Amino acid sequence: MKIESISLSVLEVQSNTNRFDLRQAGTGLRRRWLRQYATSAVGEIHLLHVLTDEGIEGVCTVGDARYTTMRRDELEQLRMMAVGHDPLDREYLFAKLHKATRSMFSKPGWFGAFDNCLWDIAGKAADMPVYALMGRARPSCSAYYNIGGIMDEQAWIVAERDIEKALEAGFGALKDHFQDTAARNIQLFEKVRARVGPSIELLHDSAMAGYSYADALKVGRALEALDFGWFEEPLPDAEQQQLQNLCRALDIPIVAPESLMHDMQLSAQWLISGATDLLRANGRHGATAMLKLAHLAELHGSTIEFNGPGGLFGLVHAHLVCAISNTSYYEYFPGGSRDEAGKEIGLLNPPLPHNGEITPPAAPG
Repeated sequence: MKIESISLSVLEVQSNTNRFDLRQAGTGLRRRWLRQYATSAVGEIHLLHVLTDEGIEGVCTVGDARYTTMRRDELEQLRMMAVGHDPLDREYLFAKLHKATRSMFSKPGWFGAFDNCLWDIAGKAADMPVYALMGRARPSCSAYYNIGGIMDEQAWIVAERDIEKALEAGFGALKDHFQDTAARNIQLFEKVRARVGPSIELLHDSAMAGYSYADALKVGRALEALDFGWFEEPLPDAEQQQLQNLCRALDIPIVAPESLMHDMQLSAQWLISGATDLLRANGRHGATAMLKLAHLAELHGSTIEFNGPGGLFGLVHAHLVCAISNTSYYEYFPGGSRDEAGKEIGLLNPPLPHNGEITPPAAPG
């Protein structure tokens, strides 16, 4: 079997990311930048197609909810390096494309959609779902429900509404995105724990909160007292030394480096150097890279935790979380705001959790 052609479908949709301005609040160590939401924008979703001479086609979105496009230069370079090769030679093609990245002046992980297409082809050729082909770890995986995410007097009202929906749907884990000051967020954590009781797993994602190191330390200790499961992006991912200090100071697991996770080798170094306890990753960078990072984390007594939704609006992650034993959850967004967006481009089977569990489709690929 040989790769015969590689092509892109370009689809115009409403962008998942608003255009916004930033407002400065405070000065010095207390300076924070607050987002001022403005207007929505039209964006593009690129869908990559890899066709073989046996008529088997691998399909995957470029990126997921974001990073949804591939440059023309990258597409042409991909064709030059991959057409004519056996699509089952994933390790060879991964090594080749990974090595070419520097000379192409592309960002690491740029060929993730292509790698996912190769896995899709392999599953279809073997008449097996990809998660079984990888080595099934479980038939389904627990999912967590995202709550909160606004920073004003309505934060608790919105969070409480989300909590009600999550509990009614059978979710056993919730992740907040509170973006207020450390003191205000701690008050909100206490309200959430009081509302759900001790049996629900709680996680805190502080992306955009803008904590200082002192804030992060204070927040981390409050999260420990409230028995939260992890503390995500407590500081900017590039602040490696500060993250190392925080990991040593706190017992709660730190999750990083989401903003750097496109670089597999950099992610590995953050874990090895103690700048994170658990690895954040996204399948949009390719399932092969995800398996490598998962095995690294396993050998370091850690887990890999996937940042949703992942390629094909969650389908890639639904397979990965059921093929990898050292991962905890599938990330689910309220009301399917990311996952079901795939229906707009013709995805008929977006993965939807049932009773707090995600199950990948049994069909080949």
